[in-house]
Amino acid sequence: MCSKLLVANILLVFLLGPQSICAEPVGIRVNQTPHPLDGYAIAALRVALANQDEDYKVVVAEDQITLARAVDDLEQDSMDVMWMPADAAVEARLLPIRFPLLKGLLGHRICIINPAEQGTFDRVETMDDLKRLTFGQGQGWSDVEILKSNGLNVVTTSKYQNLFYMVEGGRFDGFPRGVMEPWAEIASRPELDLVVEKRVVLIYRLPFYLFVRKDERHLANKIMQGFETALKNGSFDEFFYNNNLVKDALTRSNLSGRAAFHLHNPALTPETPLEREDYWLDLESL
Repeated sequence: MCSKLLVANILLVFLLGPQSICAEPVGIRVNQTPHPLDGYAIAALRVALANQDEDYKVVVAEDQITLARAVDDLEQDSMDVMWMPADAAVEARLLPIRFPLLKGLLGHRICIINPAEQGTFDRVETMDDLKRLTFGQGQGWSDVEILKSNGLNVVTTSKYQNLFYMVEGGRFDGFPRGVMEPWAEIASRPELDLVVEKRVVLIYRLPFYLFVRKDERHLANKIMQGFETALKNGSFDEFFYNNNLVKDALTRSNLSGRAAFHLHNPALTPETPLEREDYWLDLESL
């Protein structure tokens, strides 16, 4: 009996191939830096992979690379998946998976201010009121053109660290940050008299996408299939709303209680899935 079973197993391997008997999952190479959005993106990728029908595993490196280097590494086949906010130039080089990982939360901006400026923001009721204020940004940031194209006054500097000293010193009224960023940034600079502004939120579409190489359309399709399935069965929203980074941001920012000013993002490509309401965070549902 044993010999017959052994012969049958050998024949099965011969007919189907050894990989069909004990196939290894396909590795997807990513890179994680200490930035909290890296951990979030990898966790979101795992949700997608768990909701599609092929066997993948995520292989994580921990190199301290810049976003520009990540784009190069992906193009040169040193990585398989990376993530970043929507960017027309990068979308021309790589293949975006047009599912907004943060449901647009990255485009919800609240300001770091000198506490003496809270009264100024308390008096903001209209877009014209907003246009009387000044906002700080880094040179070359995509937010600069978004704010300017909506008629807002922007002061820029080439050094990120300078922005905190400039807002404390009154060089501009507010420093808009994604809702997941300002508390940690203030806590790491205890020598500065800074707070998170309490009343206003700027909102513009700023998708945070995964990207793959142009020739990896099959992988892109499988990941997108996973996201669509996870959105339909509720597992993506369960992941999103229970993620500590998201929960902390939504709790501390009180988005639904703020005066919301919706801005146009002129840098979005025509392929941005603006029509998919289920992709985006709805403040009224919070």
